[in-house]
Amino acid sequence: MIDGATQMKPIWYFVGWVLIVIGVLVLAAGLYYLIFPIDLDIALRGLHMNIWWGAVLVLGGALLTFFNRKPVKV
Repeated sequence: MIDGATQMKPIWYFVGWVLIVIGVLVLAAGLYYLIFPIDLDIALRGLHMNIWWGAVLVLGGALLTFFNRKPVKV
């Protein structure tokens, strides 16, 4: 190991942020379609799966970001 090595964030920290951003977009689209429903014949439309998956993506991204926030020495 070199003296004075640089510190970098793990890749999973940035993957967490990407999941958070995508989750917020999916969640926002789901909430939009909850307020302004479209008239399509979609099976199980009442489950609002984009709201659920958006929340899962945000939660998973938050966990990845939280547990990988400490820099590692390279």
